[in-house]
Amino acid sequence: MNRPGRTDPRATTLLVIAKEPVPGRVKTRLTPGYSPEEAATIAEAALADTLDTVRSLPARRRLLVLEGRTGPWMPDSGFEVVPQSGGGLDERIASAFSLCSGPSLLIGMDTPQVTAGHLAPALAPDAWERADAWFGASEDGGFWALGMAAPDPDLVRGVPMSTSRTGSLQRARLVEAGLRVGDLDVLSDVDTPQDAAAVARLVPRSRFGRVVGSGREGARA
Repeated sequence: MNRPGRTDPRATTLLVIAKEPVPGRVKTRLTPGYSPEEAATIAEAALADTLDTVRSLPARRRLLVLEGRTGPWMPDSGFEVVPQSGGGLDERIASAFSLCSGPSLLIGMDTPQVTAGHLAPALAPDAWERADAWFGASEDGGFWALGMAAPDPDLVRGVPMSTSRTGSLQRARLVEAGLRVGDLDVLSDVDTPQDAAAVARLVPRSRFGRVVGSGREGARA
């Protein structure tokens, strides 16, 4: 396998895969602690914070891979918006990677606490010299970040999603393909009211932190 050498961080494509924050269609596990409308407001804050972080980073391209339509949470510039494909989450992630050539790093909208520091190892000048793939595991057994020097959609297709073993299975798929995998910090996804309260305490001054902190569940946690 040809190993990539030192790479300008601006040569990496950054992707955010996300859903339009529509009540009843997003963050449904936040109910009944929150109403569907409140859950959508929390999701909107999480997405906006995530996009702000990604927009602040050097990149070749920044793609928002979106299910739905853009809204007032969308930055005025810095992103190309592309629709998600159909199928399960594995197919949608795979299809997102098929849009890329060269080093690419994908994250979701469920970790609004993500900072440039969390992503720094995968964007360092020697990132793709030290690893062929970068992986960020989630505390719930999934993953919040996935990067590949040479994107291969088939390394994602067929991985069971939304299980307690998704992360370990996805990482194993990369290793079995002969890739050197670099690990990013383990982060918490926001799925439940308890998750939301815990993450909001980490970033109290962010949009997400303010929205959750002003809510009923956040105030009680």
